[in-house]
Amino acid sequence: MSGSFQNGAGTPRLDGAWVDRVLLAGEPGEPCLWFGRPLDRGALRALVDEQQELLCAAGLAAGGTAALCLPPSPGYVAVLLAAWRIGAQVSLLDHRLTETEVRRALERLAPQVLVEAQKSSGAALRGYAEVEPVAVAQREGRPAETPHVLIQLSSGSTGPSKVIARTAADLAWELERYDRLEGFPRRGERIVLLASMVHVLGLVGGLLHGLHAGVELVLPERLTAAGILEAVSWGERPTTVIGVPFYAELLAGVAQPPALAQFARMIVAGELVRPHVPPAFTARYGVPLGTMYGMTELGVIATDLSGALHPAVEPTAGLRLEIRSGELHIRMPESPYIGLTDPARWSDGWLHTRDAAAAGEDGRVVILGRLDSQVSIGGLKVDLTEVEQTLSGLDGVTEAVVVFDDGAVVAYAALGEGVAAEEVRERLAGELAAYKLPRRLLVLPKLPRTATGKLLRDTAGLRRAAHAEE
Repeated sequence: MSGSFQNGAGTPRLDGAWVDRVLLAGEPGEPCLWFGRPLDRGALRALVDEQQELLCAAGLAAGGTAALCLPPSPGYVAVLLAAWRIGAQVSLLDHRLTETEVRRALERLAPQVLVEAQKSSGAALRGYAEVEPVAVAQREGRPAETPHVLIQLSSGSTGPSKVIARTAADLAWELERYDRLEGFPRRGERIVLLASMVHVLGLVGGLLHGLHAGVELVLPERLTAAGILEAVSWGERPTTVIGVPFYAELLAGVAQPPALAQFARMIVAGELVRPHVPPAFTARYGVPLGTMYGMTELGVIATDLSGALHPAVEPTAGLRLEIRSGELHIRMPESPYIGLTDPARWSDGWLHTRDAAAAGEDGRVVILGRLDSQVSIGGLKVDLTEVEQTLSGLDGVTEAVVVFDDGAVVAYAALGEGVAAEEVRERLAGELAAYKLPRRLLVLPKLPRTATGKLLRDTAGLRRAAHAEE
C-alpha cells in the first residue's frame, strides 16, 4: 500500500523530532549496539532512514498507529525509532506471544500498520535475531486518539494485561532519572542486556538509555550462563549486566566463573530477589548485585544499585512517594491507562501501585510484595510473600510461587535433583506456623514464566501447568 492514512483533523500530532535530538545524536563512528557485531551511530541512522521509507510506503504517517511484533534485533530498533521519527504512536507486542494472543492484542489496539518478521534466524535461548521487518497495513486500524508515543501491555503475571500509555515527555523524564542514578552505566561503558526490549526495563533502562547516554548496548548470543559471561568478556570497558532475578541466580550457580576485570555490577528488577541470592552472587564475582523497583506505568521508581541498602530502595530524583494503609502510592498527575481508569489503580493524581511497602530510613522504602498477597486463613492474616520467600530459601528449592487459590494457600515449586516434596514440606513446617503452611505443594520441573521472565502468578495458568505434568 502506498500513500498515507487519512488521520483526520482531530488526530493528535506527534512530533518525531525528539528521536534525532534525544536518541540518535552523536558522532557517526561511535559504537552504540552489538548484535553479534558492532553497530555504530552512523550505521544505525542509515537503518532508521531505510525503515522510515518502508513504513511510509505502508501508509504510516504522523498521528498514525503502528504495532511492532519483532524479536530483539537491529530491525526492531530501527523500526521503532523510524516509527517514532515519523510521528506515530507505537504499540509493542512481545514476539513470543502466540498467534491467538497477538490477534487479541491487535483487536484491542487497532494499529494501522503491523510490523512482523518475514524471516528470523533466532532460536530458543538466543539473545537476539536477524530479521527482515515487514510492514502490513491493517484494514481496521485507527489513528492515534491521544498524544502518547508508546503503548505497552503490562506483563500479565497476575492476570489480564493492562494497556499503558506514555508520552515522549514521560520517556525523557525517565531518562533524566537514569542520568542522575549514581552507579548506572555512563558514556564509554557497556550494558549486557538480558531484559526484554519490549518491556520497560529493557526498553528504557537498556535501549533508550544506552542511545541517549552513549552507552554501548550488548545482547549476548545465547541467554545461558556461559553466553552471558562471554558477552561481558567481549569488551574491556566497565560492563553492567541488566536482567531479572532469574539470571542472577543462574550466574550465581556457576561453579568456577572466569576472571572478568570489566564486570562492574549486575542490576535486576521485576520481582523480589530471594534473600540468599545477593550474597551468593557477590561472593562468586566480587561485584554488587543491585536491585531496581519500577512499573510499566512510570518506569524506574527506586533503586539500590550498590546492594548495600537491601531490602530497602531509594526513590529516584523527582518522584513523590507516599505509603497509605500499607500501600505505596506515587504522585502521577495523569492516568497512564488507555480507556476507562480503574480508581483502584489511579485516582486524584496518584498511582496506586498495589504493592505493599514500609518506610525505611532517610526516605527509603522497603517493598514487601504485592498488596493482594495478604490473605485471611481462618481469621488469621497470612502474607503469601513471607511464605514464598521462606519456601524459596530452603535448600533444594530452585523456584517457588505461592498463591491463594479457591480459599487456600497453594505452593508451586521446582526442586533440585534428589530433593523430595515431603522433605520440603517437613522443613517448611519447621520454619512457619501451621496456619501459614500451604495446603498443597505442587512440584513442577520448572515454573512457568511470563514473556518478561517473571514467575507466573495467575492461578489459572499455574493450574494448567500443573495439570500438564500429571
